[in-house]
Amino acid sequence: MSIFSTHPALRWAVPGVAVVAVVGGAGAAGVISAQADSPLPPRTAAQLLVDVQNARLDGLSGTVVQRADLGVPALGAIAGSGSGSGASGGGSSAGGSGSSDLTSLVSGTHTLRLWYAGPDRTRVALLGSSGESDVIRNGKDVWLWSSQDKSATHTSLPAEEARHQAASPAPGTAGMPSSPQEAADLALKAITPSTTVTTSGTATVAGRSAYELVLTPKDPASLVASVRLAIDSQKHVPLRAQVFAEGSSEPAFEVAFTSVDFGRPDAAQFAFNPPEGTKVTERTLPSHQDKKPGQDPADKPTIVGTGWGTVAVATMPKQAAGSGTEDEQVTAMLDLLPKVSGTWGQGHLLKGKLFSAVLTDDGRVAVGAVTPQTLYAALAAR
Repeated sequence: MSIFSTHPALRWAVPGVAVVAVVGGAGAAGVISAQADSPLPPRTAAQLLVDVQNARLDGLSGTVVQRADLGVPALGAIAGSGSGSGASGGGSSAGGSGSSDLTSLVSGTHTLRLWYAGPDRTRVALLGSSGESDVIRNGKDVWLWSSQDKSATHTSLPAEEARHQAASPAPGTAGMPSSPQEAADLALKAITPSTTVTTSGTATVAGRSAYELVLTPKDPASLVASVRLAIDSQKHVPLRAQVFAEGSSEPAFEVAFTSVDFGRPDAAQFAFNPPEGTKVTERTLPSHQDKKPGQDPADKPTIVGTGWGTVAVATMPKQAAGSGTEDEQVTAMLDLLPKVSGTWGQGHLLKGKLFSAVLTDDGRVAVGAVTPQTLYAALAAR
């Protein structure tokens, strides 16, 4: 649920002391070339990385625009998620631009409002043409609310797990970053010697001056060509994150502030009271003490590879009895995808601009921001 945390503003895959060594080893120690009309002093990529690592925030609120053009086939209508012929690559459909459904963040253009007042006081609101959906963290209480559906889910976090949940992704967002910070977190976890880190001048984002940092994967298996981060020159936090696919001059994914205030939001922003007529579902997460050996799924995802070439391989859960309609929808979706096969077996391939996924006939799924051939190798190795 947390967008920021009390730890350094960005989490690194290398210790802070090694940042300069990693950047220098990647050939990224050059001085940034500030624009002629920019008052910003020159900064090296290594200096920017240290700035971001040491950044701290007491509070933040603002408006964010997210754009996703992942090149995903329009399969939503078949699954019964809505009508319309949304064009491949983020065309407008029932779940695309203008939707207030959190799962729609995978395509189209969306506007979100963010509030942050510490790791246990966060709120994200997806604003749609017909309503909004909010994810609110207030201490131990986590609310997921849809104004359009007039529904809310309240999750009460166990005391000993509340601080761990503060660093978990917001539920229901389909894994898509809802802020520049989250997008930068994901990209910077891969900042190993397999990444070239450079600078590319300055920019103005949400009316604030920023330095631009560029991460370029060296791994040939990666579908990501580069990640560009606009770092606030004073607060040292990301104001914009852009992800470019191989062979494209336009970002396949972009999330950027259009307005931002670094003041601490009022506590009332995190106090949620369900509106009259809202159907509330209560959920309680089990504590570590309540969990018994063998209760966790036996087949957790297996991680193959490292950095930009990472692949996750998992076994899909079996459909419950009586879910014939859902089975038919899944089958109809799979039939639209090209069939693939190899020494690992056979299945169907879903390929976007920034990721690939294989769903095998024997119930496995492999996914990563990598080429299909890399997925096949991971399936064969498992």
